[in-house]
Amino acid sequence: MRIHINDPLDENALQKLKEKLPKAVITSEHLDKDNLKVKMKDVDVLIVRSATKVTKEIIESAPKLKIIGRAGMGLDNIDVEAADTKNIKVLNTPGQNALSVAELIIGMVIDIYRNITRATIGLKEGKWEKKELEGLELSGKTFGIIGFGYVGKNLAKLLIGFDTTTLVHDIVDLTELEQKEYKVSQVPFEELLRKSDIISLNIPKNEKTYHIISEPEMKLMKDNVVIVNTARGGLIDEKALLKYLKNGKIYGVGLDVFEEEPPANDFYKELFSLPNVIVTPHIGASTKEAQERVGINIIDRIIEEVHKIMAF
Repeated sequence: MRIHINDPLDENALQKLKEKLPKAVITSEHLDKDNLKVKMKDVDVLIVRSATKVTKEIIESAPKLKIIGRAGMGLDNIDVEAADTKNIKVLNTPGQNALSVAELIIGMVIDIYRNITRATIGLKEGKWEKKELEGLELSGKTFGIIGFGYVGKNLAKLLIGFDTTTLVHDIVDLTELEQKEYKVSQVPFEELLRKSDIISLNIPKNEKTYHIISEPEMKLMKDNVVIVNTARGGLIDEKALLKYLKNGKIYGVGLDVFEEEPPANDFYKELFSLPNVIVTPHIGASTKEAQERVGINIIDRIIEEVHKIMAF
């Protein structure tokens, strides 16, 4: 059994893989597309995170491939259809990094409301902007969560301590018991947009959700709304976002994901230059604890599948 890890994996997870599959030949090295294609000729199990794109071309270059393990939740970097065609098992780790993402969302909102980044930069530049940086409290605000999966649920739990009024929109109906447990109210999409002081996007990107927040939706929102997207680039129409940030409709925005990654063109330079824009380089899941959970979970799932293959 040959196992190749093409993106960094938690050391404890790697050690567990070696202990549980001592006869496996394990390699761990990030290879670019061309070199990975060559490598895949002999690989039975491929493990990736988000950096590696497991395209149809990569899959077709791997005649022995039986398992693709994605250390993370989203599968948009893997051609699942191509894998299914070749009966390759695709595994991921839903929910293992959700708490880290939820904490980043809270951090971004507090940063925007309390001007933490702007104040830090100002002081480092020799400015003393005490009077200019009066902020807002998160407590008591109406917080809208679009998408009530693993991240949304963790976020709702954290918000209980801030005594927010928490609204949820999801394509799946929540039971009264769930709404009571998480102290949320499920509402239609437009109602959430109209009533929320803060809106967090926690949904996958697909044909239905691409630019789910664009100019018409921004017009429905409250004045001085805060928007946070730590899910996927493309959920927000970034050009409309820039327009409504500049005209003052949107109080601030927190972005961990972008339509273009890394975001390097002149449009992003203008967007990032605004003082009420908080940005991070797709680090929602990048905590030590989350990476250990994700790593251990994907290894456990892979070991289980390998044992099934060997038993068969």
